[in-house]
Amino acid sequence: LRQSNFLRYATFETPNQFMKHIAIIGNGISGVTAARHIRKLSDHKITLISAETEHFFSRTALMYVYMGHMKQEHVKPYEDHFWSKNSIDLKMGYVEKIDAAQKQLIFQGGEKMDFDDLIIACGSKPNKFGWKGQDLDGVQGLYSWQDLELMEKNSVNCERAVIVGGGLIGVEIAEMFLSRGIKVTFLVRENRFWGSVLPKEEGELISKHIKSHHVDLRFETELEEIIPDENGRVKSIRTKSGEEITCQFVGLTAGVSPNIDFLKDGSIDLNRGVLVNEFLESNQPHIYSIGDCAEFHEHPTGRRNLEQVWYTGKMMGETVAQTICGNKSAYKPGVWFNSAKFFDIEYQTYGWVWAQTKENEATLYWEHADSKKCLKIVYDKNDHYFLAANVFGIRLRHKVLDYWIKNKISISDVLQNLEDANFDPEFYENNFPEIKQQFQSQIPQTA
Repeated sequence: LRQSNFLRYATFETPNQFMKHIAIIGNGISGVTAARHIRKLSDHKITLISAETEHFFSRTALMYVYMGHMKQEHVKPYEDHFWSKNSIDLKMGYVEKIDAAQKQLIFQGGEKMDFDDLIIACGSKPNKFGWKGQDLDGVQGLYSWQDLELMEKNSVNCERAVIVGGGLIGVEIAEMFLSRGIKVTFLVRENRFWGSVLPKEEGELISKHIKSHHVDLRFETELEEIIPDENGRVKSIRTKSGEEITCQFVGLTAGVSPNIDFLKDGSIDLNRGVLVNEFLESNQPHIYSIGDCAEFHEHPTGRRNLEQVWYTGKMMGETVAQTICGNKSAYKPGVWFNSAKFFDIEYQTYGWVWAQTKENEATLYWEHADSKKCLKIVYDKNDHYFLAANVFGIRLRHKVLDYWIKNKISISDVLQNLEDANFDPEFYENNFPEIKQQFQSQIPQTA
């Protein structure tokens, strides 16, 4: 054995674990991270299975390919030779069934593949809620590379698109279409944008920003049906109030759900996703699930049992690799974090900022006069320690916010040292003196 391999085996492996075959269904961030870390720790045979693309790509960059800012080769984090260099094999195909007892995958067409350990990392699919006409030509979501290719086809000669559902993917599609001069109508069920996630102030700020880009944003408006033309393509939609809106494209962006239909007649326990414990193990031995399609019986930190964001999928991939290579590890995601971009406004959230403030919470809120920047801080109103923050249009240091939350730093100390969290470039406007002064005026003297 090479010395490097010997050291890996000595640390993580036992003799009966040498050279297992690890099959991974899905080559998104979760599956690819698992493959990379298994390779770092072992010489196991690794097969990535994909029915989407040959090589991993950044899903969040799909919009920039459509807008002409990037080409396909620009959204691949690794060179094409990375996979062969690291002995990670690719199998293109659809898995139709998993025979857990025989430790075997059955592909569309009947081909079979044996495995020793299996990681299910098959991601999500756009939600559909049984709308009449939801399967017409010109109606789709945006998740996969094939979705992007279909969008190119469906948006040819498109004059107006209707987007259903007020979330992050909906904003991406709106920006994509506006870049090509296509008019956009946005149907949102709540009374503000992303009302199930954002508190009132932040939701209203983003709503104004979306409207400023000439999006026809409709609140408290729900889709009733999608109406076809004589060729079976979408020609309009009808809302529940009876209004008909002419359009040539309908974007379904009312969230995503685990892509697990192929597992529903098998022996793996399912709910909304593949049910797993804190070690990302399913009910079947040697079968794991990670990423968007994994659902915890009970989340290790008490968060929602489905976590469908990039960084948690990456962490799950790292965790399951340790377990498969002999160092059994529980999933410990730490402080909740997410980030996104709404047209020109960057968004970060640290900890849980609920749409409705909890009974034990108090908030501080600052908004810039231009309504393109804001900062909300949440703290415990009884014990006065820092809980969470939402920030729009200002960049904060992840390490600092993470430390404040983990260590329950007092709100008075956070306000005193608020500028330590600033991550904006040198010549950006410094809003922190104004923010601190306003926050100090909002906070009770006893805090």
